[in-house]
Amino acid sequence: MSTENIQAILATRMQLGECPLWHAQEAALYWIDIDGHAVHRFTPADGAHRSWTMPSEPGCIARNAAGGLLVALRSGLALLDTASGKLSDIAPAPYDSQTTRFNDGRCDAAGRLWVGTIYEPRDHPNAALFCVEHGAIRDSGKRATVSNGVAFSPDNKTLYHADTTAHRITAYDFDVGSGATGASRLLKQFSTDKLNDYGGRPDGAAVDSEGAYWCAMYEGGRLLRLSPAGDVLREVLLPVRCPTMMAFGGDDLRTLYITTVSKNRPAAELEQYPLSGCVLSLRVDVPGLPEHAYLA
Repeated sequence: MSTENIQAILATRMQLGECPLWHAQEAALYWIDIDGHAVHRFTPADGAHRSWTMPSEPGCIARNAAGGLLVALRSGLALLDTASGKLSDIAPAPYDSQTTRFNDGRCDAAGRLWVGTIYEPRDHPNAALFCVEHGAIRDSGKRATVSNGVAFSPDNKTLYHADTTAHRITAYDFDVGSGATGASRLLKQFSTDKLNDYGGRPDGAAVDSEGAYWCAMYEGGRLLRLSPAGDVLREVLLPVRCPTMMAFGGDDLRTLYITTVSKNRPAAELEQYPLSGCVLSLRVDVPGLPEHAYLA
């Protein structure tokens, strides 16, 4: 267990901060505020911050190889031109948007976007993990109630996927050439007993250059660094209760950026943890991996 020199990169609170994304070419951090219907950008070198309002909730973003960002909105996939602010529709949502929206996602090394959904009634696993390849959306067959934690091993042979509601992280054999997934194994099952043995539930994730899986433990106030076998290698305590996801950034990919939540949190919690909703940063010893871009 460890505590770190953790600070907020901005004083601005997000309602539901998510999907931090380091854009190496721009030396900038992007992220989303789901309930705030916005995409944000911050450049550490000069402290500049700007945002773009979205027509519906963004669930995740990915760097687009031809420029701009791919945004997975409740209404479907769109391309955000970050220079002009223009948003162009790419594909409609493959689900009933009255009960479901896009959530966490990440691109693989072949330029596909793997993006899950959240089934908002949360009474059964009716969410899915989709693969977006050259604008076509296919259902991978992976079911969840709240799809999260999409990440890939450094050798591109493992796809990680979490179901936050089930408190479970699964690892799948992965063929990056074909985009096919194979045999599955349980990476980690966390306790679902919120009264006696509750350390949070797995939300967003990222894999570092040594192949360790970093997981944000929502309501647990901590990050976990897991080995490929699921062993806890490190625990980082945070000055917030609800971290959502992390991204490795900076020139050396050793700055860990963490998004957090303020909306619908108890007043006493927000008073105790005034950085709730802020984007946090800390330095780590092991660098992360560069984020792949979406190939249209």
